[in-house]
Amino acid sequence: MTQACDVAIVGGGVVGSAIAYFLLGPMGFRGRVVVVEKDSTYADAATSRSAGGIRQQFSTPENIAMSSFGAEFVKHVGDYLSVEGEAPSIPFTEWGYLFLASPAGIATLETNHKTQRDLGADNVLLAPPALKARFPWLKVDDLAGGCLGLSNEGWIDPYSLLQAFRRKARSLGAVYLNDEAVGLERRGNRIEALTLARGGRIVCGSLVDSAGYHAHEVAAMAAIELPIRPRKRFVFVFDCKAPIERAPLLIDPSGVYFRPEGANFIGGVSPPEDQDPDCFDFEIDYGLFEDVVWPTLAERVPAFEAIKLVRAWAGHYDYNTFDQNAILGPHPEIGNFYFANGFSGHGLQQSPAVGRATAEFITHGVYRSIDLTRFGYERVLKGEPIVELNVV
Repeated sequence: MTQACDVAIVGGGVVGSAIAYFLLGPMGFRGRVVVVEKDSTYADAATSRSAGGIRQQFSTPENIAMSSFGAEFVKHVGDYLSVEGEAPSIPFTEWGYLFLASPAGIATLETNHKTQRDLGADNVLLAPPALKARFPWLKVDDLAGGCLGLSNEGWIDPYSLLQAFRRKARSLGAVYLNDEAVGLERRGNRIEALTLARGGRIVCGSLVDSAGYHAHEVAAMAAIELPIRPRKRFVFVFDCKAPIERAPLLIDPSGVYFRPEGANFIGGVSPPEDQDPDCFDFEIDYGLFEDVVWPTLAERVPAFEAIKLVRAWAGHYDYNTFDQNAILGPHPEIGNFYFANGFSGHGLQQSPAVGRATAEFITHGVYRSIDLTRFGYERVLKGEPIVELNVV
């Protein structure tokens, strides 16, 4: 069976669903929007398995702007994503991120802080005595300082935001297909149609690749080489009996992080590049917790010497091996093929801004809110990476 649409979105996670919402809602797009999502339960989706963080502590102005918009969107989500008078419940634990710096890293932290403050981020630099006064449970002897987000930083439930976008998009007319794109029909500089695993075919005016850690597979169907690969990340849940009052999401200079999660805590770390292969499975490396995460946390927070591992899960980043930043906007030659992928762990917090920006470009041919031209695919072709210094 062949059907037609004006915009086909491959990948119905939080980014794809945000694009569908912004097209049919704020942009007033009058065409037919079809979202193809192969896992309608989202059990294996990157969104559902993420830690749900939102922060403005980046070094790249566009990343700061996108996440600032995401924070404000979540805080007023009922104004945007209510359906039939029912607002979604997406609590925002606004306890901030705390980036800690060693003497070797303090200059970079200070430079990033100035950039963030210049763009309106509400955060503060704290010297070791101030860190100790605010967080008595923290060891600061080896630190040169830290940067703490005072507002618009913290964490949310990722699944709730995904479902809120999806429900609102469907209420506005978006059609969701529980199917998989297995082929693209390209003629010259346009994508004419996509074929589905269940035998269907969709003729489309534009196509958006928001397929997360499968985005490179979709691009390859159009003979596009996309430097996005599936990289596995572990989230460890642990219990601590000693009181750790109002902890932010803390990032140690080593890259190990933790934050509260209900009565427990979660934590993890990105592996070294030479130990980070392409991976689609969900097996858990508990040795990473025993050998790296736990010892580092126990050194930074002495009370964590006596923690107990409760459980763990694995998820995947759509990891941009080129520069760990999103790839957005139209392909420079295939004008109706749009990228919305490569977030490398930042997709949830940037989804509202990316949804709006992508919808703007499809509808008007330009970015109208935040100029995200810098994140275009052209930089990959030119070999001009964006250097983001605050990667977690």
